[in-house]
Amino acid sequence: MNQTAPNSLQGRNVIITGANTGIGRVTARELARRGAHVFVAGKSRERTQPLIDEVKAIAGAGPIEWLALDLADLASVRACAAEFLERNVPLHILINNAGVAASKGLTKDGYEMAFGVNHLGHFLFTELLLERIKSSAPARIVTVSSRAHYRAKAFEWDALKQPTRTVTAIDEYAQSKLANLLFSAELARRLQGTGVTTYSLHPGVVATDVWRHVPWPLKPLLRFVGMITPDEGAKTTLHCATSAELASETGLFYDRCKPRTPSAMGQDASLAGELWRMSEKFTR
Repeated sequence: MNQTAPNSLQGRNVIITGANTGIGRVTARELARRGAHVFVAGKSRERTQPLIDEVKAIAGAGPIEWLALDLADLASVRACAAEFLERNVPLHILINNAGVAASKGLTKDGYEMAFGVNHLGHFLFTELLLERIKSSAPARIVTVSSRAHYRAKAFEWDALKQPTRTVTAIDEYAQSKLANLLFSAELARRLQGTGVTTYSLHPGVVATDVWRHVPWPLKPLLRFVGMITPDEGAKTTLHCATSAELASETGLFYDRCKPRTPSAMGQDASLAGELWRMSEKFTR
């Protein structure tokens, strides 16, 4: 894999969500390879164990541990954050990587699935860890969004408490990715002067398990959208998480390791502020 950052991350602690597969797995492996202490937060220890075994077999790799986290259950989010905070160690990099696409229904707390998992769970997780991240500065918060946010429509706050409406759930996915981008931008504004920088990104259309719930008639079409491998898809995440070039940048959206102009709604600071306020209300 093409490295975009200094080799050594020894002494740096990282949490990455949803890293048992796909770009998250590659990201976790590469950060550990550089010496970081990686905490992999996800639902299944059994599904995470192959990654842990792989990293432990890499000479000179940093420690890797599993934390139990179900982003569709806010009680689990709180428990995971509490478990990490009880260790009383710094947190230098948080990577909000986990996500679902084409999943339908409601989360355990009654929110539309894509919004609840992709945005709301990460919003609460980040908020709970924020003071620790600030005390560990310089630090970074990286949130995996998507170019799908360009097709997102305006938020209907009441609809976010209803089951997925569309047949493919792609519209809901796009809206959740817009929420990821707006969250990262608003977080940057709120963290000015703290030494904590934020980044959102499009990893590419990556051939991973995130698409496992796409209706079967549409799955053959995915091969025509230029899917890339997880190793290729992890490059921008790693760039945002570790590149020294980005130390003075914050709140931007990246694609192929370069800043990219978001959609008009993605640049709306008032909408980002409203999303933050509604997210706080939803997670109380």
